[in-house]
Amino acid sequence: MSLSRTRDSNFSGPHISPPCHGVPGPVCMKTVQKSVLIWYSPKEMFDLVTAVERYPEFLPWCDRAQVLERSEAGMTAEVGIALGGIRQTFVTRNVHELGERVQMHLVKGPFSKLEGDWRFLPVGDGTQRACKVELQLNYGFSSAALAALVGPVFDRIAATMVDAFVKRAEQVYG
Repeated sequence: MSLSRTRDSNFSGPHISPPCHGVPGPVCMKTVQKSVLIWYSPKEMFDLVTAVERYPEFLPWCDRAQVLERSEAGMTAEVGIALGGIRQTFVTRNVHELGERVQMHLVKGPFSKLEGDWRFLPVGDGTQRACKVELQLNYGFSSAALAALVGPVFDRIAATMVDAFVKRAEQVYG
């Protein structure tokens, strides 16, 4: 497997499930799946994803982010979205497997469901500074009106999330 400085031509995605025209938000669930091979370690990428307070510095749609509670097992975090005139806030409980995985579960927000699963997999025997980053997001909105209003904005955010973290890794780690 050959890796470029940041990405390999073998990256996938994003895969986004089709639009849910005329289907109410709670019924209409979407899934986004994306993976990329990069020249950064699983721990480096894990550290970027779990540094929630830094999101406004590099995620153009994030206008605020704070950790509400932190423990050895993870954190509860609040993130504000501002994009295309749409502003929303959501809170998630994130469960961490140190350096390997972050599972995100909705606590409150405009979604009927929001679950995310970040995985950071070492490439080869683990001695190389490289990994495969995988993200799967499952989400739906609590009303048809929110699905129509916020859905397209969140679709765009979800589709570019992994790329934004790869760019951040380039800034932070070189």
